[in-house]
Amino acid sequence: MIPALLAQIGLPLLIKAVGAGLDHIDNPIAKTAADTLKQVEDAVTKGDVTPTQILEANRHTERMAEIELARDTKTLTSINRTIRAEVASEDAFVRRWRPSFGYAVALTWIMTMGAIAYAIILTPLQAPAIIAALVNTSPIWGIALGVLGVSVVKRSADKRNS
Repeated sequence: MIPALLAQIGLPLLIKAVGAGLDHIDNPIAKTAADTLKQVEDAVTKGDVTPTQILEANRHTERMAEIELARDTKTLTSINRTIRAEVASEDAFVRRWRPSFGYAVALTWIMTMGAIAYAIILTPLQAPAIIAALVNTSPIWGIALGVLGVSVVKRSADKRNS
């Protein structure tokens, strides 16, 4: 009796909910998906899809959720271990690498912009070439500022949690 009950509420309920949600999206792909889910719902209602098939689909969905949860748990455990080691370290640099990296990026940014401004002021005819060459530094700055942004956000979250 319990497997039959699970077969009736698991996947069929999900099909109905997702189908109803997709039907309210004004997009042809969403409408097609909603229509397809309606056909699946009708097949389940008619018995074309057996309770055993639904139970197997529910079991598969649960297993996929377990695998994803295990992966996320492993990732968070690794991150937590890294942060704890960083905080517990006696080495001042390891404890302060985030602010150190921030200061290094800020100093480098100031020096780069100062050098560019100086070069443009001294050789105004070369300004277009200098600015065009500056574009080549975009990947480097993108990575550095991305790492800095993640570090700042993560440190802010760490401070809120402590």
